[in-house]
Amino acid sequence: MAYKDYYDVLGVSRGASEADIKSAYRRLAKQYHPDKNAGDEKAAERFKEIGEAYAVLSDPEKRQVFDQFGHTGQVPPGYGGPGAGGFQGGDFSGFDPGQFSDFFQGLFGQTGRRGGPGAGFAGAQVNFEDLLGGGGLGGGRRFVQNVEGELQVTLEEAFSGSDEVINVDGKRLSLRVPAGTRDGARLRLAGQGPGGGDVLLTIRVLEDARFELDGDHLTTSVDVPAPVAALGGDVTVQTLSGKGNLSVPPGSSGGRRMRLRGQGWPKKDGTRGDLYVRLNVTVPATLSDEQKELYRRLRDLG
Repeated sequence: MAYKDYYDVLGVSRGASEADIKSAYRRLAKQYHPDKNAGDEKAAERFKEIGEAYAVLSDPEKRQVFDQFGHTGQVPPGYGGPGAGGFQGGDFSGFDPGQFSDFFQGLFGQTGRRGGPGAGFAGAQVNFEDLLGGGGLGGGRRFVQNVEGELQVTLEEAFSGSDEVINVDGKRLSLRVPAGTRDGARLRLAGQGPGGGDVLLTIRVLEDARFELDGDHLTTSVDVPAPVAALGGDVTVQTLSGKGNLSVPPGSSGGRRMRLRGQGWPKKDGTRGDLYVRLNVTVPATLSDEQKELYRRLRDLG
């Protein structure tokens, strides 16, 4: 029974909060979702592993058992392995332990889910059965109800718009995130919830390593070779809609901010904000003898 480090699977520390664990799960489940990785067996296995890790770390009692006994490879006292009653009183909220690894079953058994073995694996997709809290929506009498959840999209997806697939009450729903969507925007899928209720989605726009969004404006940075900064010239800037050309004035120093009009975030009136570009003046990592001599002359002239 090979040891699994569920914290490592989700890329979080052992002291991670519930919010950190949920956020990591959502991000990874979206990345490895079968709908986006059709035919990729490695992605499918990773997707399953992510669901297993979340099923444990999102539940305080199961997380405590894993923290205390997981590294020993021993079955916790009072908890039988597969076929011995499993994790008594546990609720896996839509996860079927029988679909999980031998390591998982060695700790929690196969009957730790309400409803017993074979009740069905809801999957680790970004859905509402595990993100809304509670015991899921699948069992018992049906009620007309609204459900709420969050949907994470990248900055680029929010800018251009994206087609997404979610699972609600075991039903796959397709939706379109409109171009120019902002963090905190709400989408409503009328009549698509349990019993005909509505699905209410809050959009969460993930941070981007290249761009910062502030109101209608974006900020990015671009590398500028030292000679271009000194003498002036054109550099190419990556924007969210392609590439733009920036004319750098002579004598520009590192950290200077310049503006590309109309290359920012879409506005309601159809126009766009601006893109602010920070100049990052660079020098070659290695210099030829001729370049070294030229830089020495520049230094001496200064």
